[in-house]
Amino acid sequence: MNLFDVYPLFDINIVKGQGRRITDDAGNQYLDLYGGHAVISIGHSHPLYIQAITEQLSRIGFYSNYVVNPLQQQLAEQLGAASGYDDYSLFLINSGAEANENALKLASFHNGKRRAIAFKRSFHGRTSVAVRVTDNPAIQAPINEGMPVTFLPFGEPSFVEEEFRRGDVSSLIIEGLQGVSGIYDPGDDFLRALRSLCTQYGVCMILDEIQSGYGRTGRFFAHQQSNIRPDIITVAKGMANGFPIGATLISPIFKPVHGMLGTTFGGNHLACAAAIAVLNVIEKEKLIDNAARVGKFLADELSSLPSLRELRGRGLMLGLEFDRPIHDLRRRLLFNQKIFTGAAGSHTLRLLPPLSLSHEEAAEAIDKIKKAVADSM
Repeated sequence: MNLFDVYPLFDINIVKGQGRRITDDAGNQYLDLYGGHAVISIGHSHPLYIQAITEQLSRIGFYSNYVVNPLQQQLAEQLGAASGYDDYSLFLINSGAEANENALKLASFHNGKRRAIAFKRSFHGRTSVAVRVTDNPAIQAPINEGMPVTFLPFGEPSFVEEEFRRGDVSSLIIEGLQGVSGIYDPGDDFLRALRSLCTQYGVCMILDEIQSGYGRTGRFFAHQQSNIRPDIITVAKGMANGFPIGATLISPIFKPVHGMLGTTFGGNHLACAAAIAVLNVIEKEKLIDNAARVGKFLADELSSLPSLRELRGRGLMLGLEFDRPIHDLRRRLLFNQKIFTGAAGSHTLRLLPPLSLSHEEAAEAIDKIKKAVADSM
């Protein structure tokens, strides 16, 4: 049997990770400025993380959600305290797409409506309903076309209100910062206007913080800069440093009913132990403050790069849009400078390093990015 060939691969086999460095099977070491799609939040192979998973696995790794799992309640309490949403409820699943699926389903249960509002350039996942609110027809199969969705541009509250007036909108879903499309910020005023409109028209506001949450922007959630509180928040990527987990944070306005949501693997003992370890490290090492400080240093130093059209983002979630394609630049960064980065489209470089990236490592990255840009011109 062969692997189903859906990923364009770099011919690199990573066999080890430590901190912000990863090593391939040939012994080459790379500075990781991508964190595996913003998943690695506390750094590779953190000793406290390894200890927590190892100790939990020696006891029990999994049992079903038909028995009490105190680790789930511990995770809920710590996440509530860390995020400022201690009055919300937690539903645990396995991925970001599942988190958004359940958020959209919960909203529809709540108000009995079907249509969703999403935004141009959005990405919310690849499963049935999540892909429907993703602004990319190329990854939507005909079977995904049943749910009614309207895509709108950022910055136009009047367009949103016009749709709400029709009376059939169940939910509005928006990323704290758009990630996959190239790090686009909806803006504080726009988020506040959306919150007001959702309240006025009884529409559930869903904040997708799957990539932008867990301290990546210098706040626990990106939307907290706007001083709003959505009805549902979805998280996943940075939540357990690579162990599969996702979560839906649910406002008290929603009332749970046995059987309305469910999962086999979600919230298992091992996943909860990994997620608790991540929160412990984030707090102990003050990684949210570090993300804000080191991210600002990176942005300030990279903002004057030659051929840079725009630098977008906050904290350690940055998009560098150039006036030319970046394919050659990324290859030079990877193979010559030994730095992993991400891309969005053909012109935007994405930087999503672990939140523990140090000032010294950021300075190293700046020097190497400058050299790669100069060599690619």
